[in-house]
Amino acid sequence: MERISYQDIPKGMFENLRTIEDYITHSKIDYQLLELIKLRLSQINKCAYCVDMHYKELKHTGETELRLSSLCVWKETPFFSERERVVLQFVEELSNLSTKELSEATYESLLLYFNKAEISYLTLAIGQINTWNTLMKVFRFEPGHYQVK
Repeated sequence: MERISYQDIPKGMFENLRTIEDYITHSKIDYQLLELIKLRLSQINKCAYCVDMHYKELKHTGETELRLSSLCVWKETPFFSERERVVLQFVEELSNLSTKELSEATYESLLLYFNKAEISYLTLAIGQINTWNTLMKVFRFEPGHYQVK
């Protein structure tokens, strides 16, 4: 059941978050990789609304059912490139900062595929989806209604 409706949200909140979202989207980071990050973190955070949204966005980009259904067990599958695996490890480590630090091995692995500016964008994207997940978990927007534009 929805707790806070779209109409109840303070004016400017979503608009300002969208500005950050647009900034990330217009970076040199591949859109499909950004959506993979968003879906994986939404799974970890158990945000049903965001899982629905980013699943649909990835389907729209041509992502396969096999990879989508295997994302939650990506470490046990051969379906993700080494570059994607490094990013997914980064996502998972950043989602557990309260219990352990980001490892040097993960950071060094990122440097094999991304420059420091790109790592900055990836970090911002992870923080941003965490913000969206938190809002949706409090607001309880109903999943299933999102439509790709």
